[in-house]
Amino acid sequence: MGDVVSSHLDESRQEMITARTRDVMKEFSDVFEQQYSVALFNSVRFEIEGGGGTQSQLLHRKDALAGRSIFSGSLFQYLEENRKWRNRFVAVPNSYTISLYESKTAHERGLHPKVTINCAGYKVLTSMEEYTELINTSLPGIKAKAGNSPFIKCASQFPLILWHPYARHHYFCVMTEKEQNKWHAVLQDCVRHRNNGLPEDCTVQTPAFTDAVRLHRQAKGHYGTWDMMCGTPPQILANLVMETLQPELRSVIGPRLKGKLQQRQRDWMLISDAVYRQVLSQTTGQYDALVEGCEAQRASLDARLRTDMDQIITSKEHVSSKIRALVLPKAEQLLQASVQPYISSILEALMEPTSRGFSEVRDVFFKEMVDISKNSLNGAGKDKLGDHMERLSMLAFHPVKMQSCYEKVEQLNLEGLQQRFDVASPSVFISRAQILMREQMDNAVYTFMQLLQQSLETQGEEDMCKTMQRCQDRVLKKYDYDSSTVRKKFFRESLLQIIIPYMLQQLSPSCSPELPRFEELIFEDFSRFLLVENLFEEVVLQSVSKDIMMAVKDAALQRRHNLYRDSMILTNSDPNLHLLGENPQVDWAARFGGDEPEGSVGGGRVEGGGSGSRRRQVVSMIQLDGVPLPFESCLEVPGVELIPEEDAEMLEGDEEDRGPPGGPKSPDSVDGIRDLINPVVELVLPVPQESRSDASNGSNGTEPTTGTVTMQDGLQEHVTHVTTTVEDFPRKSPRDKTSPQTILQQLVGSRKQEADEERQEEAAIKNAIEEIETAVQGDERERTAEVFAADLDDESSPRPAPASDFSSRYDSGFQSQSNEGPDEDEPQPITNGLNGEDKVVDPVEVEVVLA
Repeated sequence: MGDVVSSHLDESRQEMITARTRDVMKEFSDVFEQQYSVALFNSVRFEIEGGGGTQSQLLHRKDALAGRSIFSGSLFQYLEENRKWRNRFVAVPNSYTISLYESKTAHERGLHPKVTINCAGYKVLTSMEEYTELINTSLPGIKAKAGNSPFIKCASQFPLILWHPYARHHYFCVMTEKEQNKWHAVLQDCVRHRNNGLPEDCTVQTPAFTDAVRLHRQAKGHYGTWDMMCGTPPQILANLVMETLQPELRSVIGPRLKGKLQQRQRDWMLISDAVYRQVLSQTTGQYDALVEGCEAQRASLDARLRTDMDQIITSKEHVSSKIRALVLPKAEQLLQASVQPYISSILEALMEPTSRGFSEVRDVFFKEMVDISKNSLNGAGKDKLGDHMERLSMLAFHPVKMQSCYEKVEQLNLEGLQQRFDVASPSVFISRAQILMREQMDNAVYTFMQLLQQSLETQGEEDMCKTMQRCQDRVLKKYDYDSSTVRKKFFRESLLQIIIPYMLQQLSPSCSPELPRFEELIFEDFSRFLLVENLFEEVVLQSVSKDIMMAVKDAALQRRHNLYRDSMILTNSDPNLHLLGENPQVDWAARFGGDEPEGSVGGGRVEGGGSGSRRRQVVSMIQLDGVPLPFESCLEVPGVELIPEEDAEMLEGDEEDRGPPGGPKSPDSVDGIRDLINPVVELVLPVPQESRSDASNGSNGTEPTTGTVTMQDGLQEHVTHVTTTVEDFPRKSPRDKTSPQTILQQLVGSRKQEADEERQEEAAIKNAIEEIETAVQGDERERTAEVFAADLDDESSPRPAPASDFSSRYDSGFQSQSNEGPDEDEPQPITNGLNGEDKVVDPVEVEVVLA
């Protein structure tokens, strides 16, 4: 595979990729430096003038995942090097970077992972059909047949695929649907978190970067939202380079790929990943140098801004008024004809799924509180309360529990509006809404815990249930206010994000040629902070902001989707509560003596901590009932054709049908260990009815003795104790009985003795047959019968060969009708016991049990 990459990406082509990346970064750097000064001006102005929206009613904690890991478990990974599935231990720390290890032991020892995946820009797929549909469009000019199979065969019917338009794909699979659902939620949360890679607390660098990317794409004719605006700035810049570079390389390299369709798709993915990694390494270094250069000038720019702020603001208002006179008439005409009729439709498409998602957040929080209250009322100990509070503290970061909330927003559909307003995909708005939902859930949980801590300190722990109920009602009321505020802000920003690019695209052809003449109105000293392009966009934004604000306000006045009016939300309504936000987080497990929360075992090491310190894990391990977790080392999955297609219900069956998961267990008692060292042989012999009463009076017991016994395999075992046990066995009919002599020989004879006896029996049979043939040659049949009877009588007498055994075994075939045998209805006693003495035993079945 490396040969494929090196053959198509030779030095000349790599130099071309480097040059293309350098050109794109040069263009972006010029725009970023300009936007950095503008963003610094806006930040300093906001700091001086103040202002802002409504104060949040809920508290916010800074580092909720400190000392935590998200998830760890085992799944199967497809290795492209040898095209086999191998078991991997996966750890997801609080950075949401996926790390794959050979085994759990390697992870616990702190070894480097085999693979590290940054999920920014990825998409999680759960079916091979969906993946096939995406890769069939990877190469130009190739129309794959419907139902064309991919180049990999999944080892189970529950795949998990990480797909990226440029980077390497990752293939996993699990064995049950339950595992697939949990892993899908975890992987989606990793993608969601890593896509949100631009820190909002950077009031200068983040807006400068986003505006620079937007203006750079607009200069290339790409307006509207961009679904690859995800990840850290270097990753976004790599996507920006690949947006134009990949189609060009694909058209050049694609026709030169050889082999079948699946092989060409595989080779192209390897080539695309190599190009992406090369571009990402360049964008990372160049962007870091760019930011370092801008930050070096920040102090001098900040001092100049604070000195000339009033003059800069006056100059900006003057130039904006001139631009407004040019742009506003055209903007209002476009707004009335092509935007206003669609604002309500766009808003409704955004409000319904988003509000259902925030309502589901409220319900999930309420259900968790009800569960805690139930356990408190049922008399659960304080240690249980500590466990519940620890799990509640991580509710917002539990992907599985939050999945129902996220699914509500995923139903957001802008079909019909996407084409008109050039919206690439609703994924941008879905991801943003889900991030806000998680923040609101964590704020509600954190506020509840701080209120409960305050109440316990002032009122004590006497009536815990009522105290929790009061705190819960207080938090839910504040959540309703904050949820309304956050959603309204989200709706306004989303409408602007959809409408403004469309209006700029429509107005730019007529307005952009007129903008350069306004640069003469800006003083040279202020030219770094006032850019004509930004002033033009601000005028367009102001023209549509009034209509957007009115649409959202009407929805709030009508109380649609539980939106509140702004006047109902009080500013600084609870100052005592916000003082609690400065208190440190409460360790509920330590306070109430609780154990580690769910899933704490198996977490990774705390960064910077010692070997003994471990992270508490947010999501529990996947363990089906009755099914062990055997994936503790790097195991190889057998060939696909050898893997049975088992249903999840079969794997989740009753434990009684499957036996112990760990196999045979070692004995726990002393007697069990002694039995393993000294094996026990049980001989079950019948006892006559008249002697059973005597035996039952005291014959049961163990007596020490010495001797040896020969086993069936010929080995002799030393006997130390003899235990006598009397049990009742039902008597069988004599018709069903076997010869007593045979039973006794089977009881006391070894294999060697039986072999000798069988040889002697064969010799006796042979002699008898020869004598019979001699007698048959005579003329008289009576003489023949007498000779035959005499021979049989001789066999009954003592002879070297064990003829008695022969007659007992084969009496039915060689006895004359004239011979008077014993009556079948009368059982005959058996003599000659085990030790040679004359012993009478009841002729019932004798069993031998070897333990």
